[in-house]
Amino acid sequence: MHDVAQLAGVSNKTVSNVVNDHPHVSPETRARVQRAIDELGYRPNLSARGLRSGRTGVIGLAVPQLRQPYFAELADAVIAAAERRGLSVIIGQAGADRAHETAVLANGLRQTDGLLFSPEHLGTEDRGLLDDVTYPLVLLGERIFGGPNDHVTMHNVEGARAAVEHLLSLGRRRIAVVGAHPDRRTGQMRPSDLRVRGYREALTVAGVPEDPRLEVVVAPWLPVNGVEATRELIASGVEFDAVLALNDSLAIGVLRALAEAGRRVPDDVAVIGFDAIADGRFTTPSLSTVDPGREEIAETAVAMLVERIEDGDRALRPRRFHKAAFRIVARESTGASTDVVGPWLPHPPATDGRD
Repeated sequence: MHDVAQLAGVSNKTVSNVVNDHPHVSPETRARVQRAIDELGYRPNLSARGLRSGRTGVIGLAVPQLRQPYFAELADAVIAAAERRGLSVIIGQAGADRAHETAVLANGLRQTDGLLFSPEHLGTEDRGLLDDVTYPLVLLGERIFGGPNDHVTMHNVEGARAAVEHLLSLGRRRIAVVGAHPDRRTGQMRPSDLRVRGYREALTVAGVPEDPRLEVVVAPWLPVNGVEATRELIASGVEFDAVLALNDSLAIGVLRALAEAGRRVPDDVAVIGFDAIADGRFTTPSLSTVDPGREEIAETAVAMLVERIEDGDRALRPRRFHKAAFRIVARESTGASTDVVGPWLPHPPATDGRD
């Protein structure tokens, strides 16, 4: 910085103001300093800056599995939202097991100013662990509701219900759901349980009887398991004319198994997924899906985390809870010749964390 200041004929403080994009630097001075920076190849020492400010300019994102396309694309959206604020992102996989998630929650990710955390194994019964967190934290997902931290999530029940309503509007009545969790205890706050709830609610409202044989247990949510589950459903002889796959990875496997069995999509079986991953546009046929508002989730969560970091130890804001708006994207797998994007479906503001 001293070399830049000498070359530009300004003080070290002026160089710092330019590097940190502070106002009240004249355009001429800013240009002169920038030329010196470019000529010398100066880069700020982030470690030294962090020692002075107590911040690193880095936030963390802990997700269950990056091999799940939804989480990889969420990470991409979080990185974009952070970069717009001049921040970097460290990404960690926290979903190996409960102990791993507990360790991540207790310690955060190293050299970060705060954490976006999407647990898979921890649940509402672990809410007390949040009381011991001493760093800025924003929760993602469905596993821990009602904690003391900001929380950003999606409309799992409503999104699944809208997906089934879309299938019902096409005249389908034997609708299978692929992706139910092996642990069928009621009252769970897993995405699978919430989406199955939405599936059942849509059938009930439409007066369509539930058939437990159409609720197919699958875990984890990977394409290969979607293939195997659909093969087993076909082999069982149970009639079905539509499938709601609880994520797009499963839906891709469903499409593969139906093609192997000679079932035409959507003529014989209509298929819709959940998550709106990029690959769904390129399947044959292209995959209808629920877009849960991933970009909104990332943008809102990063904004909340930055505000908490800036608050420091001051409790200036009450806990906030946000659900992103969602929409149905109808494609070839439910009979659309081109993408038909439904309106964004918002939800009244919620503050108590209940779905």
